Amino acid sequence: MAQTYTATKSTYVPVAGDFELLTNRDIETDKNFASQSYWKGVAISFLRNRRAMVGLVLVLGIILLAILGPMVSPYNYDQIIRDPANEQVVAKGIAPVGTNEGPFAGMLFIFGTDDLGRDLWTRTWQGARVSLIIAFVTIFIDMILGMSYGLISGYFGGRVDNVMQRVVEIANSVPRLVIVSVLAIFLPKGMGLVIVALLLTEWIGMSKIARAEMLKMKQQEYVLASRTLGAKSMHIIFKQILPNTIGPIITQMMFSIPTAIFTEAFLSFVGVGIVLPQCSIGSLIESGFNNITTLPYQILSPIIVLALQMLGFNFIGDGFREALAPKLEDM
Repeated sequence: MAQTYTATKSTYVPVAGDFELLTNRDIETDKNFASQSYWKGVAISFLRNRRAMVGLVLVLGIILLAILGPMVSPYNYDQIIRDPANEQVVAKGIAPVGTNEGPFAGMLFIFGTDDLGRDLWTRTWQGARVSLIIAFVTIFIDMILGMSYGLISGYFGGRVDNVMQRVVEIANSVPRLVIVSVLAIFLPKGMGLVIVALLLTEWIGMSKIARAEMLKMKQQEYVLASRTLGAKSMHIIFKQILPNTIGPIITQMMFSIPTAIFTEAFLSFVGVGIVLPQCSIGSLIESGFNNITTLPYQILSPIIVLALQMLGFNFIGDGFREALAPKLEDM
């Protein structure tokens, strides 16, 4: 016969020693992890990346030389150097490291002179300065335009997203050279033409990244809670979702800078970018290419500076990408 048990209700009476305040316990915690914010962790991961540090040193070195290089030179970038004794122009044939003979004895030309007698040291770093200014200005504006466009498109979705994405597809389907050719009809050649051409093309990549992040973020709980509490769309987009998508956008921006530098160099090389007497990396490469059979050293300095610029920014972009999205084995 099965036994039956009757549950009896007992009253618990606490006694001394049953409870202890948590603050009185000796609990070992990882203080470094507890005090480390997300962006601090990103910074630590970035600084530990050797390639990123190499890229950062290259970029900072080129920026420093682009600022100070023309200042420390006794010659202007458009100055035709003449011998004060007989007004003879420093012509082709001057060695890149200077000369110890003839009327120009004692003059030092680290990168040599071009065929018109202008100092290539000053012109190279002046050209690097122009290329960096064009790249930073266009990428900053493109980041704002593309980021705003992509976030708005992804947030509202539906017909708004369809219409805005068709505009992106149309803009992306037009070749860059066609855009530059049309702009060259209405705008004078120079820095303005290059900046406008880059503004019309480089924002597309930013908008795609921002839209993809928005589609991933807009269904999060904090967004739904903000909608429930009556927050406006612009507040949700730019105050709540934007800070959580800034990481991939910064990475895309780092990869877009070398693209802008190369585009400027290409446009100047084909003759629709920076024109004389101004100089850029592309115009210097074009000038050196024209004299490559007689004065081959003229093309070396702008090509090396261009390669180091693109290599440095790509290394920094890789470092940001790995720091913002670490691999499982690195965690």
